[in-house]
Parts: sequence; structure tokens; C-alpha cells
Amino acid sequence: MDIKLFFTTFGIIFLAELGDKTQMASVLMAAQSQKPWTVFIGASLALVSITLLAVIFANIICNYIPGEAIKKFAAIGFLVIGTLMLVDKI
Repeated sequence: MDIKLFFTTFGIIFLAELGDKTQMASVLMAAQSQKPWTVFIGASLALVSITLLAVIFANIICNYIPGEAIKKFAAIGFLVIGTLMLVDKI
């Protein structure tokens, strides 16, 4: 296992998920249900499942599309979304 890649991935995902809507939904569900461990297990399995699907999908896509093209497509996508968000706020 590439330990540097492991910790880089962990750090990026950990920081990106802090305070996001998924975390807020988990807090709300745990508070309402009074069953934090059940919410924790359900939320953890959901996040692991969606991450597994993303990794499998990325592995398949990378067999057909070069990495540089994917990076450019993602950059353009983020620019479009950012612009739309900015225009909506003005």
C-alpha cells in the first residue's frame, strides 16, 4: 500500500467533508433518533459504498480517456458551476 497516497486521500476527504450537508444530516438524524451508533453505521456504509462506486467508475473511465483530458473536463465543469453560482448570487 502507498502510505503517502493513503494519508493524502484521507486528509483531503476529511477536510472536504467537514461541515458539509451530509455531516449536518447525520447530526440531525442522530439527535432526532437518539441512536447515534445506528446513524454512524448507516452513514459510514453509505459513504463507503458511494466512494467504492466512484473508484470503480474512475478506474473504468481511465482505461478509455487519458488523465489529462479528465482533468481538463473537471476543471471546465468546476468553472461552469462556479460561474453559475456567482451569477445566481448577483
